[in-house]
Amino acid sequence: MQINIKGNLFDLSTPAVMGILNTTPDSFYANSRVQHLDHALQKADEMLNQGADFIDIGGMSTRPGSEIPSESEELKRLIPVIESLAKHFPDIVISVDTWRSKVAKEAVQAGASMINDISAGRMDENLFSVVAELNVPYVLMHMLGNPQTMQQNPVYEYVVIEVNRFLADKVVELRKLGVNDIILDPGFGFGKTLEHNYDLLNQLDLIGYGEFPLLVGVSRKSMIKKLLNVDEENALNGTTAVNMIALQKGAKILRVHDVKEAKQTVEIWKMLNRSVY
Repeated sequence: MQINIKGNLFDLSTPAVMGILNTTPDSFYANSRVQHLDHALQKADEMLNQGADFIDIGGMSTRPGSEIPSESEELKRLIPVIESLAKHFPDIVISVDTWRSKVAKEAVQAGASMINDISAGRMDENLFSVVAELNVPYVLMHMLGNPQTMQQNPVYEYVVIEVNRFLADKVVELRKLGVNDIILDPGFGFGKTLEHNYDLLNQLDLIGYGEFPLLVGVSRKSMIKKLLNVDEENALNGTTAVNMIALQKGAKILRVHDVKEAKQTVEIWKMLNRSVY
């Protein structure tokens, strides 16, 4: 469970935490949004001090029904922030949350070193080849449909089997292009009902059959809010509970809004599993 980042092997035997930094005006959780460089630097500094291993920067909201900004607008939101963070925090590991090949390429040139793609290469036919060219870790996520349609009556016969089959097919495509550092994300909340999400969580250890690191992003999502009848402001307790279950089921990266609480969850997990260290 190692990935190559900037020529260095990053060990994921101890789960890592990825902090979320959104440069969008419409991401579902307001506290994750930054609107200017100083705010982005302050937010990143706070997350790094709390122990974030990665910072995931997005310039496009992927909440259900969200509007897709133009490519130029996405670049305008992302590149100055990535450049500034890379300059101020030389050791930072930046993940760029995008499905566009041009944005991915310019983000890596600006200082990003990982690509986090919700579309699994289906929304930009050039993305996989660009990932191979850039030689950076790639987060491969399952989504049914697209952000505009994904929650319109999603249907599976066996959700875990179908998600696994989808990811396996995409892994084959990536391997043929020479992409080696692949992280799998089952896509909680992306084209799944409440029941689908918890079926995936319950059998998370089957995703990728233990061959790839798993990234889990459930932070303050509807699978928690709807079940507990709370809004996103009051979904941290549920997020922590789900994150612990995910760690117990094999998650290696927690993508979160709340870094401090996620790091504490990892520490408890480590204590529970100390016999393996």
